[in-house]
Amino acid sequence: MAHHDKATPRWKSLAPLVVAVVIALLPVPAGLAPHAWYFFALFMGCVVGLIFEPLPGAVIGLIGVTLAALFSPWVLFSPAQLAQEGFDAPGQAFSWAVSGFTNATVWLIFGAFMFALGYEKTGLGRRISLWLVAAMGRRTLTLGYAVMIADTILAPFTPSNTARSGGTIYPVLQNLPPLYDSHPNDPSMKRIGSFLMWTAIASTCVTSSLFLTALAPNLLAIALTQSATGIHISWGSWFLAVAPVGIVLLLIVPLLCYWLCAPEITSGSEVSDWARSELKKLGKPTHHELLLVVMVVAALLLWIVGGSFISASLVGLVVVCAMLVTGIVSWNDILANKAAWNTFVWFATLVALAGGLSRVGFVDWFGALMGGYISDFDPLIAMLALTVIFYLLHYLFASITAHVTALLPVMLAAASGISGLDMQTFVLLLLPTLGFMGIITPYGTGPSPVYYGSGYLPSALWWRLGALFGLLFLVAWLALGTPWLLWVVG
Repeated sequence: MAHHDKATPRWKSLAPLVVAVVIALLPVPAGLAPHAWYFFALFMGCVVGLIFEPLPGAVIGLIGVTLAALFSPWVLFSPAQLAQEGFDAPGQAFSWAVSGFTNATVWLIFGAFMFALGYEKTGLGRRISLWLVAAMGRRTLTLGYAVMIADTILAPFTPSNTARSGGTIYPVLQNLPPLYDSHPNDPSMKRIGSFLMWTAIASTCVTSSLFLTALAPNLLAIALTQSATGIHISWGSWFLAVAPVGIVLLLIVPLLCYWLCAPEITSGSEVSDWARSELKKLGKPTHHELLLVVMVVAALLLWIVGGSFISASLVGLVVVCAMLVTGIVSWNDILANKAAWNTFVWFATLVALAGGLSRVGFVDWFGALMGGYISDFDPLIAMLALTVIFYLLHYLFASITAHVTALLPVMLAAASGISGLDMQTFVLLLLPTLGFMGIITPYGTGPSPVYYGSGYLPSALWWRLGALFGLLFLVAWLALGTPWLLWVVG
């Protein structure tokens, strides 16, 4: 996320407005209602705002839905709707503007942010990381595996990979390289520092794809897909779709890092000794930590098998209530969790805006238009091509949220225009790439700037490894994931 403390260049503030006005002034395309075109203009203005961030993303989303509701007679409703007797345009416009706040997926994100708060407050996340480092830190390769396992344990309950990797794992990791005289911005970084940092960021990109709740934009993408196509994807079906490829990648990522970003030090006892001394300082696991483990395991089981009798979002709220009642977190902790409230408002407004594209008929029109150009494609080739384009375009985005908002509606509309293409399979092929694509650039996902700023991954090294791992993740996902999905979904 961009920082807003420095003065924002004037052009960044004006760009969203200019883009919206220019699109609105262009001739309305044939076959599309004028109000749908004006809504699209407003939507594109919001997307440009999310890319440049002259204001925080949540503010841009809030301004977007407010403007659309304010000018609803011109952008939300057709003349035919407005002419209906008893049609309450102001009431309908407001209901639409706040519709994202009742979206189940948005609440699931919020609940998962509170899980992460529990990890942080009780110190359980740090304890798990230290425990793994103490147990596996004598050899550099197994230390890489300890980093990966720590991320995997925290991932299902930490929808901010910045909080998980940048906030929980990185603070433990940054203490390790100096124990072997490996320092940032120095040739000694190759001793062990570069290997550890790259293993951590590569692992978090895989776990972000493996679990629906490990990356907030996954949940945003699910909500946008449901509003555009009516397809709902549960926690369990996402995991089932990604597990074979995700688990294989997790198992080989530390080894690949060991080969491609080879550490000069391969073993030593300093790291595990340091972790043991830190664990001694922490003392025995507290009552709250043990309670949290029980809650986390229960929630995971309900997410996997409880879909028929309890919604995943309600599971999140039940755990939040349980954490409040048992004192693991206080109401003030929840109020002070700015990241959770920010994401809640941001995603609730984006869900409404993207849902508006379907509501005004833009998505159907665009799908039919695209279908005219690519209807001759073989459905499988078209699915793969759209997925590759979606993935590679992430080079242009500094935020996965902006990427999802800008490109997902377009991709879904294009796919819906291809006859014979199974949308359920396509959605399960497309959406899980969101975690993987974070690896390609030093700005590709939340924790990237943290690791890039560590001084152990200089620019040239990052771009080279990012291209290598980015390609490897994509090829593995398409080559192994596609046949698996065709078999499971088909």
